[in-house]
Amino acid sequence: MPPTPRPLRKLGFLTIGLFDEEDPRRGHESTLEIIELGERLGFDSAWVRHRHLQYGISSPVAVLAAASQRTSRIELGTAVIPLGWENPLRLAEDLATVDLLSGGRLNPGVSVGPPMRYDQVKGALYPDTGDAEDFGHERVRRLLDFVRGKPATDFSGVEGFEVFSDRVQPQSPGLGRRLWYGGGSLGSARWAGEHGMNFLTSSVVKAEGTEEDPDFARIQLSHVRAFRAAHPDGEAARVSQGLVVIPTDSASPGQRAKYAEFAARRLPRTAAPQGPARMLFAPDLVGTSAEIAERLHAHAAFREIDEVAFALPFTFAHEDYVQILTDMATKLGPALGWRPGTGV
Repeated sequence: MPPTPRPLRKLGFLTIGLFDEEDPRRGHESTLEIIELGERLGFDSAWVRHRHLQYGISSPVAVLAAASQRTSRIELGTAVIPLGWENPLRLAEDLATVDLLSGGRLNPGVSVGPPMRYDQVKGALYPDTGDAEDFGHERVRRLLDFVRGKPATDFSGVEGFEVFSDRVQPQSPGLGRRLWYGGGSLGSARWAGEHGMNFLTSSVVKAEGTEEDPDFARIQLSHVRAFRAAHPDGEAARVSQGLVVIPTDSASPGQRAKYAEFAARRLPRTAAPQGPARMLFAPDLVGTSAEIAERLHAHAAFREIDEVAFALPFTFAHEDYVQILTDMATKLGPALGWRPGTGV
């Protein structure tokens, strides 16, 4: 373990963007307002999750296109787009377009694996090829190739009055270096490093060993080190950590009670690996900024990263997010060594 943790260089946050089925516009507007607030508070990045056939953001690229026109500085990310729902060529076009509209601020994060509840949705998503689709790393590699300018076709030139390119258009310089892989296993960490991606590690990891009482922080640290060992940039390779963090410095008594109840309901799942995949969850961090900073400074993985995208709880109200983000930017960030405008 390093003698001291790295000073926090980039402070970000992640939201799922929930909405009411009866008024979905209000929920999307709330998300955009939170991103605007994040920029005013000095956050380096704002990230949105991806939810299909649920009451959360189903089209993060479209939401971030809107956010790009309402902000000017903050980086905009997806954490993450599950590629099982996407055509990599079409997604590459959308990502490049939004990156250009944002002035080069897009940070697309992606993951692999079959879509959630695939047996129930494959008839609608892939009616003719559902049993033949490959949901492994090859899907990411195709996206990387298209974004980084490799040919998508063997034809280019003029046909009649139309001009064709053999590469995805538009091309956005630099976007290929801002692609992130969201992974929770050693294999995913190594793959992301070998392919020159950045690495998103969240509050869920895979307990791949046989020990009965695995330690979340130690497992996450092993992923960070495996990623950097495989990456061409080595120790300089970018890693962002996404724990659920809820500072309470300016919270009302009612908010504090709500936050404590939220964390208590979720705590039992952190006691042992869950399900056949042995997924291990990190406890939510709730308390004053000083208390949270102390816990993070003792966290083995946090000590070796200098970027975070703290996850906002999914079910809170808009005013709760305003309080949490304000405390993150004004109290917790500085306690972790962060200063607005230094995360270049």
